[in-house]
Amino acid sequence: MHRSILIALLLTLAPGFSRAADPTAEMTAAAAAWLQSLDPAQRSQAVFTVDDSERENWNFVPLARKGVTLGAMTDAQRVLARQLIAAGLSQRAQLQVEAIIALENVLFAISGSARRDAKLYYFTIFGTPGSPAPWGWRVEGHHLSVNFTLADGRISATPFFFGANPGEVRIEHAQKGKRVLAVEEDLGRTLVKSFDATQLRAALIAGRAPDDTLTGNRRQVQPLEPAGLAYAQMTPDQQTQLRALLGHYVGRLRPDMAAAEMQSIASRGWELVHFAWAGSLEKGDGHYYRIQGPAFLIEYDNTQDQANHIHTTWRNFAGDFGRDLLAEHYRRDHKPAR
Repeated sequence: MHRSILIALLLTLAPGFSRAADPTAEMTAAAAAWLQSLDPAQRSQAVFTVDDSERENWNFVPLARKGVTLGAMTDAQRVLARQLIAAGLSQRAQLQVEAIIALENVLFAISGSARRDAKLYYFTIFGTPGSPAPWGWRVEGHHLSVNFTLADGRISATPFFFGANPGEVRIEHAQKGKRVLAVEEDLGRTLVKSFDATQLRAALIAGRAPDDTLTGNRRQVQPLEPAGLAYAQMTPDQQTQLRALLGHYVGRLRPDMAAAEMQSIASRGWELVHFAWAGSLEKGDGHYYRIQGPAFLIEYDNTQDQANHIHTTWRNFAGDFGRDLLAEHYRRDHKPAR
């Protein structure tokens, strides 16, 4: 196994450090501090009710959104906004967020389009942080959508989208050589290329990769066909690699939350997890993969712009936008009067 891939694998599997505060407390404090820093006009743009349809109006293309942009904030407000991101994401994912945003500068150098603006990333709050009622927050812009829903001390973290255009910066630029989603690409390819002929026949679901993730920006998704190679059909080393790949996506969350997510996946049974690949196995050619279990789906697609434009998404069939948490909350706390 290539040394860089092995290092990434070991880092992914390493136990996360503990944090002093629980995730709900940290997110609540960070969201409240950011809201407190806003002036009335900004606050009117930033806050929606938790049941507003805008909460599920998510996307990952360069378009106008609801919320307050980085460009509309003061330096102090931007610090507080990034503290909110830090309350939910791992240190690695925080760096990826900054790198995804910075790629807008590369796209501006290529196209000169005003749409390519690193300040057009929007922060939005749904509900009231710290109240007994459910609430949530979102950070979104081109190739980035981070959605958290909090209810009764529990947290949902999907849909979760990271993208990279270009996947590798190849123009003459200060960022030349940068690969924001390198591990997502390299771990997936290393795994599929480790399969023997029989395994590969099971894993390969199409000779041509789809033009994008199959679920796109749908508000709610259902399980795709459980195609591909089952976890039980892999060797122990391949199983370790698959857990590392999945752990890399889940590890975008802060370590305590990521550990709980991985335990939840394991408790449902690794034998129910499938890995599927479509397209070429070679770098530089269009390719796609997905990892699916009973409750979740992860998709990766790299086909656009001569296979140098990556989309990755993590979905939860019952829990996107905290639907399962909200349903439980309303069943318990809003029973009809008799």
